[in-house]
Amino acid sequence: MKRLLLILALMALALRRRLTPAVSLSGRRVLITGGSRGLGLALAREFAARGARLALLARNGEELETAAEELRRRGAEVQVIVADVTRGQELEDAVARTIRHFGGLDVLVNVVGVIQAGPSADLDLEDYREAMEVNFYAPLRAMQAARNALRRSRGRILNVASVGGKVGIPHLAGYSASKFALVGLGQAWRAELAGEGITLTTACPGLMQTGSARNASIKGRQVAEYALFATLDNLPGLSLRPQEAARRMVNALERGDAEPLISGPAHLLTLAQALAPQLTADLLGLATRLLPGSGSARSRPGREVESALTRANSLKRRREAEFNELKT
Repeated sequence: MKRLLLILALMALALRRRLTPAVSLSGRRVLITGGSRGLGLALAREFAARGARLALLARNGEELETAAEELRRRGAEVQVIVADVTRGQELEDAVARTIRHFGGLDVLVNVVGVIQAGPSADLDLEDYREAMEVNFYAPLRAMQAARNALRRSRGRILNVASVGGKVGIPHLAGYSASKFALVGLGQAWRAELAGEGITLTTACPGLMQTGSARNASIKGRQVAEYALFATLDNLPGLSLRPQEAARRMVNALERGDAEPLISGPAHLLTLAQALAPQLTADLLGLATRLLPGSGSARSRPGREVESALTRANSLKRRREAEFNELKT
């Protein structure tokens, strides 16, 4: 039986490679939503290093220009587009503008996202709506707007979801719900887009040292909540360097992988959920008792609830500067 399973696995791998050939990104036209900072900037650097032509989309024009200037110094061709992904027409216009500028589109990368950290008792419906608007509907609208151009180029899509889209994470309820939706969307769209020559990859990373905790929305006992979130987000061994995360994601895109898990902890947590869902749920329930309790239902960005602990985290400060998280 084991031999049969191994043979079937090898046959499936060979078939996937035949149906989804690897591509080179040199000269490819790439649009990255949320490309001005954090993981989006790390991905932009990785695409630039592989010779791609870039369009970066974000709301903050100053952050975009800072990112673009750095990438141009590296020799990349970069277009910047200021747009709010939650405004459907702005997003559609931004995609259309990119296609006109480049004369087509080869790769769409949906990175833009929001994180709300705090107990579910302190989240309201607006928090869930915001998470869905940014983390789910914005990638969906971008894919709808880019679909025809990607069909013509037999292009590719990279949606950045999360291990939180595979396993529900306590104190990230809205974020996890929206990422679960994005993972499901990716599974359905990948199957349908295959017939159009478009390959969709949904990457599911774990924690990454992007400095983005500074701009996350914090609720509950905010100082304690942020201190925990920012510490775990920058803990070597548990969290991944953004450069490495970006490299793995772009490799997966080039290969045409369906749903790569990007870090070791993401692999372990997803495997535990698949093999022992009851035990995983019980352990998460126990772990949640150690998290900060309910507090303020008013949202504040992490940068407003810094403490001596988070200010003393030198790795966190370096990552915030390195990945353009300080301008907001």
